[in-house]
Amino acid sequence: MFVKQLFTDCLSEFSYYIESDGVAAVIDPLRDIDEYLEIAKERNATIKYIFETHFHADFISGHIELANATNATIVFGPECKARFKVLIGNDEEVFELGTVKIKLLHTPGHTLESSSYLLLDEKGEEKAVFTGDTLFVGEVGRPDLAQQSDVLTTNDLAAMLYDSITTKLTTLPDNVIVYPGHGKGSSCGKNIGVEKETTIGEQKSTNYALLTPTKEDFIKAVINDLPVTPKYFPVNAKINRDGYESLELILSKGLQQVTIDEVKSKIKELEVIVLDTRPANLFIDGFIPTSVFVGLEGRFAEWAANVLPPDLPIIIVTEEAKEKEVITRLARVGIDKVVGVVQGGFDAWRDAGEKIDLIIDIDSDELAMDIPFDENLVVLDVRTESEFGSGHLKQSMNIPLVNLTDPGTMADFDDNHNIYVHCGGGYRSVIACSLLKRQGIHNIRNVNGGWSAILLNKERFTIEKEEEVLN
Repeated sequence: MFVKQLFTDCLSEFSYYIESDGVAAVIDPLRDIDEYLEIAKERNATIKYIFETHFHADFISGHIELANATNATIVFGPECKARFKVLIGNDEEVFELGTVKIKLLHTPGHTLESSSYLLLDEKGEEKAVFTGDTLFVGEVGRPDLAQQSDVLTTNDLAAMLYDSITTKLTTLPDNVIVYPGHGKGSSCGKNIGVEKETTIGEQKSTNYALLTPTKEDFIKAVINDLPVTPKYFPVNAKINRDGYESLELILSKGLQQVTIDEVKSKIKELEVIVLDTRPANLFIDGFIPTSVFVGLEGRFAEWAANVLPPDLPIIIVTEEAKEKEVITRLARVGIDKVVGVVQGGFDAWRDAGEKIDLIIDIDSDELAMDIPFDENLVVLDVRTESEFGSGHLKQSMNIPLVNLTDPGTMADFDDNHNIYVHCGGGYRSVIACSLLKRQGIHNIRNVNGGWSAILLNKERFTIEKEEEVLN
């Protein structure tokens, strides 16, 4: 028996390759499937099953691509309503994989079709369980996706999640390995731990949700302080349920070269988003006007999915030889409308003498000096509400980055405002500056290093916390 865990850092996503006697299965594959095919080829194995724990909302699964490439059977749990060919398994149905077996455990709560997969070794002993978004290290799945039903509420799903965990998972032997669907940083749980695997016993003794004394306490604990659902989650869940174009076709469209004249024409007609993925330090020094920045060095795919308009085609600007990576990572989160790459990149645009824009970058020292003397100064904090509540500048207003694209947001600013933008460390604020500039607001400064840099000079600022303001 062979089990390999594959981790995609920018999505905090785990997928799994399981094999026994030359027969393999993949659990929750990414859209770009080459790695699974390569592993099977290297090991002279045949992929027989693709097990999906649920319809993912945070990324596009590779179940259709992988099934087309291997003729493997796609398996979902009960309550699955896919619009393509799948095998809907029954609760506790067993699938043979060489000399081992995989048992489907229907564990609704995160979604209705959510299922875990229990691995039984050659002796029939319970070895490991792949829990998807039902149980994580130190956390459980979000039960606030009730929009999938006209009847169910978040509390209803949380109650289902409790039943699933207490009747299907915590009844397993303590030494059973838990392989979760996500790691730390994922938006699919409030506070997922850093470890990549755990055991049933460890979770029973350390996971706050599993330590609640009653079902009602579990529900309260799990739904309290849930983070805002990323905007792209419903879109991705629908794509995973309905089907999608092949990545090969998306790449063939997206890798087309777009001339500078064509880019200018499309920008003038507001028919396109120019997405610049170069490092932030290069972007702020010069970029094509109206470009939106989302740098590859951060959690690129997530932020791109959160801030890019879903209905406009995209032309990308990136560093040389990064084009395929950009398009692939966008496709992982359902952004399929890349129509080309700026021919020659930003250097060609600049060298042709075309107009460029830039962002003024300042240190926290300069912000401290400007605050007392500029009555038109506005500090725009684009961190989340919880980050803002834990500590912020007295002079600041909070508009989380995900809200900067909402209609009416720009009405918060006057023409005479001098806007100083900061986030936690400097990545999100550059995205925010590019969004402001795209909407015609140019009197802005980016605070280099963000809140971390401000705290290094905290004696020069007035810092408030939410509880202090309320008191």
